Order: sequence, then structure tokens, then C-alpha cells
Amino acid sequence: MTLGEKIKEARKQAGLSQEQFAEKMNVSRSAVAKWETDKGIPDISNLKVMSKLLNVSIDHLLDDGESPEFGEITEPVNLDEYEKTGRCRNKMDAACLAKFADADMIYPLVRTKKMTKKEAIVDFFVAPGIVQVLDYANENPECYLVEKGGKQYLVKITKDFIKTTELAERVDSSSFVIGSYKYRKAVYKFFK
Repeated sequence: MTLGEKIKEARKQAGLSQEQFAEKMNVSRSAVAKWETDKGIPDISNLKVMSKLLNVSIDHLLDDGESPEFGEITEPVNLDEYEKTGRCRNKMDAACLAKFADADMIYPLVRTKKMTKKEAIVDFFVAPGIVQVLDYANENPECYLVEKGGKQYLVKITKDFIKTTELAERVDSSSFVIGSYKYRKAVYKFFK
């Protein structure tokens, strides 16, 4: 049985539709469909969440005699090694440009949280903008869409890490949604 077949079987045993499962996983329904048809592989953090959500072990999901490839890489970064130069707005821009010097294009992104109905009500009645402020306080990475060799990567850079995720499906560089976040091109741009 393939990884995709195991995910599909466990999802059905949990009584979840693809859409419900995607919502709980904070991914798109099409990402779930790709996983279940073996056209994409969930990254390790998604496997951990999936394992708990579906009440199956990661070993059970992966035990097919082969070692899977994951599309997400987290690496430490020392921003003091980078200088803000040229069109780079900050050291995170410089780190992205250095890491992806061979990229075809790099788009700086603006990330905003998609609000649940409850969050939207709180945001509207209590303090407009509070949900976004709280989200920024929790984690506020600089985000980039990198195009390289026909593939797209979502890159998030914090003061400590560079997190690179290969996207399972192509997105429109001007605006797209992944999980519980909306991304759009930033007003500024920089080139190689």
C-alpha cells in the first residue's frame, strides 16, 4: 500500500472528507488530493500533525520499504553574515538573495492571516487589526516566492531560520493562499 493510499484510508476511517481534513491540516484540499494520489508527499511537520489527527503512527504511514523525500527544509541562519545592499530592504532579503543566487525570480511577499469567523468578529468589534498583530507577535517571518528550474518554493526567513518548502502545485505569484495564510507580492522587489 502506498503512502497516499494509507493517508486516504486513515482519513476515511476518521470520518473526514478531503475538505474537512485539509481544514484541520491547514492545507488546501488539492494538496490532500495530491498526497492521496501519490502526486505529492507531505512534509515532516504535516506528517506529525496527520499522525495525531488520524490516530496512526508515522511509521505506519511511511513503512513501504523506501525512504520518502520531503519538500521542506529548515536551516539555521546567522543574519549578521548578511548586509543590506542594493535593492535589498533588510538582512533577510540579503539572506534570501544569497541562498537563491541561481533562482530565476524571487518575489518578496506580504503574509496575512486568514481569519476564522470568530477571529473576524473579535477583530471587527474589539480592536480592528488585533488578530494580525497577535499573529505577528507569535511569528513574523519575511516570506518569498522563489522560482527556480520550473519549480516554486515558499521561503520563510526568521532571525534564526530559513524554512524552504517546495510547493506541490504552482501558484499565481501575485496572490495565493496556503494553509491559514494569504500571500501577495510586496510593493518592492529585488533582483539577482
